[in-house]
Amino acid sequence: MAGSGDPPEGTPEGLPGGGEDEYRSVVFDESFVRAARLQELSAQERMGEHARAVRRRPAWQPRARPRHGSLALVLVIVFALAAAIYAGARPYHPPPGHRAEPLRTAIVPLAPQGVVPGGEPARLLARSPAAQFRSGAAGITMPPARSTAHFSENQVVAALGTVQEYLVKSALDPDVLTGRSVRPVRLLLDPAQQEQFDRSVRSPADDGRHAATGWLVRFDPREVALAGTAARVRGTLRVEEAVPDVLQVTADHTFVYAVRPAGADSADRRAGRAESSLFTVRRQMVFRFDRDDLRMHRAELVSSHVMAGPQSCSAEPAGAMRPLLAGQRATQQSPRGTDPYATGQVPASFCGTLSPRAQPSAPAR
Repeated sequence: MAGSGDPPEGTPEGLPGGGEDEYRSVVFDESFVRAARLQELSAQERMGEHARAVRRRPAWQPRARPRHGSLALVLVIVFALAAAIYAGARPYHPPPGHRAEPLRTAIVPLAPQGVVPGGEPARLLARSPAAQFRSGAAGITMPPARSTAHFSENQVVAALGTVQEYLVKSALDPDVLTGRSVRPVRLLLDPAQQEQFDRSVRSPADDGRHAATGWLVRFDPREVALAGTAARVRGTLRVEEAVPDVLQVTADHTFVYAVRPAGADSADRRAGRAESSLFTVRRQMVFRFDRDDLRMHRAELVSSHVMAGPQSCSAEPAGAMRPLLAGQRATQQSPRGTDPYATGQVPASFCGTLSPRAQPSAPAR
């Protein structure tokens, strides 16, 4: 008896394996079925009048895939090629003034005409021209910031902020003033100037290039101590665009310090053997900034002109300031004899006279 899957008359003779192997390699998957142009109608559909056995169906087309990703990739490649061609055709012009210049310095000791007044720091300051100066960093005020032809207002603010920080670190930081550290100042300098700065600190010289006191204010701690009162400060900051793409800030400030002999204890001060005195430093400094300096929070110090007193003309303050203390007077000796026949480096410093008006006035009786 034939199986349920066999034809009624049985399996046709001459076909091996029941006639199935001949079509075993043919696979009718979904895409094959959908691609057929003719489709057989169902039994119910063929029962209708004038019904045909088959109907023609539209040709099947595969579903289109999204093309957004491919289009974006093509656009990226096109833009990259265009940018490469433009960059290759455009000549490169390095930014002007990107190399920092060596610092130029002039250190001028100011010799007093008489004995240096002494007393308590607060009373000395009250009787001096610094009576109305502000205390510490509060005396370094920022002017209104305005944009220039090539720098925005924010960039001008950044330049002023860097100069303000440099002045505070180089003239008000106790560790810098007493010679214990120079790192806070060095970190604010353009890297191209750091070698010159290191040489100035390590081997100061009066050659207009390597005076440590051109970069910062410091005292010899073996001779001078700060009297404990914050320095008084007053000055100005001025901004201009020196050349295109270079911003210039000029700082002009006067710092007044109360100093006393090193090693004096409170008993000496009470006995009047270690009175304090005032020491005044005026610094005129020019800073320049390119865009890299502004971005990296650093400055190029172009020139530094320093006048400081009371000091003797023989003080030679290239390495450290050497104040004349209370009760002392300046010697008449010049810093060194000048020989016009000598060769080599010409000394950069000269000596000035400290006006009596710059000293504290005598106490009222």
